[in-house]
Amino acid sequence: MKATFVGREKNEATFKMEFSAEDFESAIQKAYQKTRGKFSLDGFRQGKAPRKLIEAKYGDDIFYEDAINQLFADSYPVAVQEMELEPVDRPSAEFDQIEGGKGFGVTVKVTVAPVMELKEYKGIKVKKIDSEVNESDVDRDLEALQKRNSRMIIVDRAAQDGDTVLIDYAGFVGEDQFEGGTAERQPLTLGSNTFIPGFEEQLIGAMTGDDRDVKVTFPEDYHMDTLAGQEAIFKCKVHEIKETELPALDDDFAKDVSEFETLAELKEDTKKKLETTAKAKAEYETKNAVLEKIYEAHEVDIPEIMVEEQIDDMLQEFDQQLRYQGLDLAKYFEYLGRDIKEYRDEIRPDAFKKLKTRLLVEAVAKAEELKASDEEIENELTKMAEQYKMEPDKLREMMGIEGMSFLMKDIVNRRAVDFLFEQAVIEA
Repeated sequence: MKATFVGREKNEATFKMEFSAEDFESAIQKAYQKTRGKFSLDGFRQGKAPRKLIEAKYGDDIFYEDAINQLFADSYPVAVQEMELEPVDRPSAEFDQIEGGKGFGVTVKVTVAPVMELKEYKGIKVKKIDSEVNESDVDRDLEALQKRNSRMIIVDRAAQDGDTVLIDYAGFVGEDQFEGGTAERQPLTLGSNTFIPGFEEQLIGAMTGDDRDVKVTFPEDYHMDTLAGQEAIFKCKVHEIKETELPALDDDFAKDVSEFETLAELKEDTKKKLETTAKAKAEYETKNAVLEKIYEAHEVDIPEIMVEEQIDDMLQEFDQQLRYQGLDLAKYFEYLGRDIKEYRDEIRPDAFKKLKTRLLVEAVAKAEELKASDEEIENELTKMAEQYKMEPDKLREMMGIEGMSFLMKDIVNRRAVDFLFEQAVIEA
């Protein structure tokens, strides 16, 4: 087979594959060997009829279609690799006249990934992102730890903002009690804004045993049309009032919640962890800022098929997240009363941006000749194997050639982003 590049218009490449008479004859013979079991001729056992007799009975071209299909399937990947093309869609093919004993050509058109013409990508200027950790940050983190180790105690006083009350309630619009507006012994933290606006505030000041009528107006956009914008009264009974009791921030607290003996040691460790987190966050945001500037500096004509596939990937990822919650895409959109096509159009700009950014990162990796080292691949496999509780070799086998190719590409892309970050100019 001889492959010749014809030309490229935007993202459609055209090339020609030419097969000799010998190529064609060899393919016909292989097609005969593969399919002769389907033919039955008088005087011959099933599958034993000579090729010439089968062709005489069914026509000289009986094996042409299978032969041509196999030639194309075998030669197409070789041709695109030789011409360094990256097809993103199924090709179309226009064949020359096919005749026995002669070679033939086929003109192929296929949509390919865009050629990325990189502008300046080194020395991108971005603003420095503050990653300093101060005492107030440490205090805030310790207060959160303090709250996580708090306990609820029953109090004999009027309910205050922040208290948790245990209530019965029944909702009425006019004289009619409405469905879904009733509960018994329902815990409610005042100030949490869990209930309808105005509900929680009216329970402040209530005592255990009190009966209270809470008057509210449902929001105009409330999810139940029959209640949207309606005035309602909830008849409430207060059974119990609890407040949050925080443990003292002292050495005993440090011993109870950590491996440290003193509060000072816990504070120091907390500060170090916050500094590590802040530094990682600043680096992540700086990388995104660099990528954003590169994104804005480049115009890329991306084939629509690639955008659609990116949307498919995003939907598949979203579907997996929903399944962890016992849902799927179909149920989710049915519940929201939305159409999936409408959602696809909604996420199309994000899909385009993700795709364009990835293509630019890949172009940088190619320009800088970045590769995934054996050590990087093994480290990544080990991490994944630990996550899935598998042996690395077994995981490698399951991933196969395609999966390992994706893994290596992901490593290279991350290296490219790191490279861009290292080359960036961070301005104060």
